[in-house]
Amino acid sequence: MKFTDGFWQMRSGVHASYATEVRDVSLDADRLAAYASVKRVTRRGDTLNAPLITVEAHAPAEGVIAVRLTHHSGRRRKGPDFELPGAAQQSAATTRTEGATAELTSGPLTLRLPTEGTFGLEFLDGDGRVLTSAGRKGSAYATVDGGGHHMFAQLALGVGETVHGLGERFTPYVKNGQSVDMWQADGGTSSEQAYKNIPFYLSSRGYGVFVNHPGKVSFEVGSEAVGQVQFSVEDQTLEYFVIAGPTPKDVLSRYAGLTGLPALPPAWSFGLWLTTSFTTSYDEATVTSFVDGMAERGIPLSVFHFDCFWMREYQWCDFEWDPAVFPDPEGMIARLRDKGLKICVWINPYIGQKSALFEEGAEKGYFVLTPGGDIWQWDKWQAGMALVDFTNPEATAWFQAKLKVLLDQGVDGFKTDFGERIPTDVVWHDGSDAERMHNYYTHLYNKAVFELLEKERGQGEAVLFARSATAGGQQYPVHWGGDCWSSFEAMSESLRGGLSLSLSGFGFWSHDIGGFEGTPDPAVFKRWLAFGLLSSHSRLHGSSSYRVPWEFGDEAVDVARQFTRLKHRLMPYLYGVAVEAHRTGVPTMRPLLLEFPDDPTARTVDREYMLGPDVLVAPVFTDDGQVEYYVPEGTWTHLLTGDTVTGPAWRRETHGFDSLPLLVRQGAVLPLGADESRPDGEWLDGLELRVHVPAGTGDFTRTVSVPDRTGAVAATYEVVYEGGEVRVTTGTDRPYTVTVVG
Repeated sequence: MKFTDGFWQMRSGVHASYATEVRDVSLDADRLAAYASVKRVTRRGDTLNAPLITVEAHAPAEGVIAVRLTHHSGRRRKGPDFELPGAAQQSAATTRTEGATAELTSGPLTLRLPTEGTFGLEFLDGDGRVLTSAGRKGSAYATVDGGGHHMFAQLALGVGETVHGLGERFTPYVKNGQSVDMWQADGGTSSEQAYKNIPFYLSSRGYGVFVNHPGKVSFEVGSEAVGQVQFSVEDQTLEYFVIAGPTPKDVLSRYAGLTGLPALPPAWSFGLWLTTSFTTSYDEATVTSFVDGMAERGIPLSVFHFDCFWMREYQWCDFEWDPAVFPDPEGMIARLRDKGLKICVWINPYIGQKSALFEEGAEKGYFVLTPGGDIWQWDKWQAGMALVDFTNPEATAWFQAKLKVLLDQGVDGFKTDFGERIPTDVVWHDGSDAERMHNYYTHLYNKAVFELLEKERGQGEAVLFARSATAGGQQYPVHWGGDCWSSFEAMSESLRGGLSLSLSGFGFWSHDIGGFEGTPDPAVFKRWLAFGLLSSHSRLHGSSSYRVPWEFGDEAVDVARQFTRLKHRLMPYLYGVAVEAHRTGVPTMRPLLLEFPDDPTARTVDREYMLGPDVLVAPVFTDDGQVEYYVPEGTWTHLLTGDTVTGPAWRRETHGFDSLPLLVRQGAVLPLGADESRPDGEWLDGLELRVHVPAGTGDFTRTVSVPDRTGAVAATYEVVYEGGEVRVTTGTDRPYTVTVVG
């Protein structure tokens, strides 16, 4: 939200008060509090009829400093609040005073503020460098005529500093100059609205900022005060965390460690998913023809997904198969599983009035209510639909019990769609604040489903295909990019959204190959296949038309086959990257900023990404195959052709549908599996270690670990390149081969 009218004036009806002068500072061993007047105090009378802003600081985790700004502290806190599973029981900080300065330090991060005189905050890294600061207008509140009280903060932007993240946003990848509101919306991928709003941003200067507020947070990223990032909430209190680096990877690890590290998805989930599509006509014969058609064409398939109309019309959700279309669901699922497939079904947290569950849920009090005590309902999406109230533990258990029936039938996972259309004129079972619950609802929804899967299938076997999320939602993978059009432009905007989400703490991400709305041109479909099968998770899905490759020609079949099999060969490498995401929070699909933080060009690139630390992927967004992409420093080898390129440099190339810029970093040792038929095979059978040593490469040593399907280390290889020769030392007796590339 913008409060000012240019630099000098306030907007009509807005009155702002800024922390101006320090009146007192209180220090404990691990936290501090400062009290700032909103005007200069020159005599005792100036302290009357005038507010104070209370500024409190502590460290919820090592390398993280929380700052809490409060005007009036008497407001009752209803919740919800972010869970923060990585927060320490006690503040992980030390304090000290030196002269007229107070400091609070946590790991490599220090907060410094004056104990007298002009109020201000500075955040310093371990070398004493100022990362950012809150200056004369940096800690404040504003009132609006007619009601409304906003707390806001401003943190300085340095020259050339770029801001990233804030959830899965489809607007420009670099957020400088943008106004961004954290507010869940079902808005597709072509607007400023987002399904996944995460009040966290990552700075190119090596720090992050997380606003600890689950409701609406308004960011002005150099869009009001052009040298500041401003964030505001309509509340009496605002709390934000500054998160230390020094590298962007370090920032993400600290943030994900605080808000929750992602679970490790099962290896089978990395294979190709095929769906019925949304409004298309299908029955078991149609599904079987799709599955058999993939097998006949040599395209390995891992998961089959049934979208909404596996249930009867108007009855979403009753979690019962439409008997007219699927008279033998248990038998059908068993037959599909006999073909080696996992099964996923679509759900949402809304119960239509025609569903038998509506009467049951209404009788038991499991739905969200209006202030008058009625069940909240509307006709958008499903006729007379109600919302399951996940703040009620009994309602959550009831919802989970309905899903368990499907798991008992043989279903393996759920597409947890929706969760964004949450009203604010309602009453929650636990008394939660309706505005704060709007964004947070999806977290309770996905958590309920994910925890059921872990309970019934075991840890490491749970996987969602979720659309909406808020901070902490990365714990329940996988998330996909939502409803996009079937065009090159939509393909590009989907990638921008995924890159922003990955810089918001999410380790795994997918998208609808070919686009959701409309029917893609065969060229769009084929280019999207390569992109989709070089993402962490890969799904063929559409709205009103099928996405089986042969609908788009024989060449599309060839492309689907080639890149599915390539992904399976990459699984010893890719699953190792997934384990890293699970343990550290560093995502599988990485913007170049993460791997090359000192490269100014890498900070702004939004049409390519690193798949793990060693593989660069540049999707092709044109029919004719022309692609312009950036090559970071070093010598790189095309995985598909063996050609080498050297950076830093921009490249222009032309690729057929069976190719794209897919580069392996100099000095990388890429473990490749021999089994092209499935993602969860035995990776050590016929393992190939591909050692990349282009001409001019110096001596190096790399240690490569190949995980098993639980994420544990199955084998470790120490690869030494010295004097033009390669030596490998390993503790496993499983045979492997070494290929030197370059």
